[in-house]
Amino acid sequence: MNDKWSSSPDKISALLPDYSLDDFILIPKEGTWPSSVHVFDADTIAALHAAEITGRPLLLRGDPGTGKSETARAAAAAAGRPFVSVVIDGRTEPTDLKWRFDAVARLADAQVTKEDRALLEERAYLLPGPLWWAYAWRSAQTRLEEVNQERKHKLVGPGTPPEKWNPESGRVVLLIDEIDKADPDLPNAMLEVLANLGFREPYGGTEISCSEATRPLVIITTNEERELPHAFLRRCLVHRLELPDEREDLIRWLVKVGVRHQAAPEWQGRCSEDVMKQAADYVADARERLADTGRYLPGTSEFLDMIKVLAATPSSKLKERLKQLKQLALNKGGGRHR
Repeated sequence: MNDKWSSSPDKISALLPDYSLDDFILIPKEGTWPSSVHVFDADTIAALHAAEITGRPLLLRGDPGTGKSETARAAAAAAGRPFVSVVIDGRTEPTDLKWRFDAVARLADAQVTKEDRALLEERAYLLPGPLWWAYAWRSAQTRLEEVNQERKHKLVGPGTPPEKWNPESGRVVLLIDEIDKADPDLPNAMLEVLANLGFREPYGGTEISCSEATRPLVIITTNEERELPHAFLRRCLVHRLELPDEREDLIRWLVKVGVRHQAAPEWQGRCSEDVMKQAADYVADARERLADTGRYLPGTSEFLDMIKVLAATPSSKLKERLKQLKQLALNKGGGRHR
């Protein structure tokens, strides 16, 4: 355990980020991620704090659209930390999390820069990966600047860190999204790097590492498409994000989600709570009807799609549009809604 946590409970609480319960957390637009608004619940706050104290990765389980990725972004925004992310697919290799070798750029340069061999050194095409940024932000920034010196089209990093964040003493929030899509060997290989708090880059052997005090908060998500290795699960804390089971609780929860998302700067138009309740009622109907069929259950993402459309619909056409959306947004498995 990190020595910073070997104090009294009151002192430990003071060191933890204030993920305020029920407060709206405004998440700024960053890269391809849109702006959003998030509200933490008590169980998620407890899970984030446990991950901070133990230093273990936090695995978020749950159906698509339950806010797993957004939770990581909100944790970074609430704590004033940089947000670094990587989306996993079947081709992702363990080294991709540490660095990426830009072979395409090197081949292109080799065809036009035959006389300058220094420009073709392999290290000149080594780009920092998400773990590099999470462990050693300043080192990753320097590496990126070195690579960009010879590039006409400049590469960009994860984004500008918060103004008051210090790379020498501050933590990063690292999101490893959709780990269930990875080759089975990747989760365990990744955890070894996380446990060691560092690695060496392949050209020159420079150590990329962090201290216990600056260990990143690592949040991993899964949509349960593939069973994860038991060894991997043993080394994670696990928290499940689920939609409420009871119909009325689900409707209230969806309306609350809709209200907070409408507070985002990029949201276009406004949808009344009464209209949101009608849309939420349709979602609840669809989930009840499909519950025992093994088919996809619509949830938060479908509800948000519906109210985005409804917010841009004239009041005279709301009833007709709701009926259309019932088919467009909620019927993803075939057949017709009646």
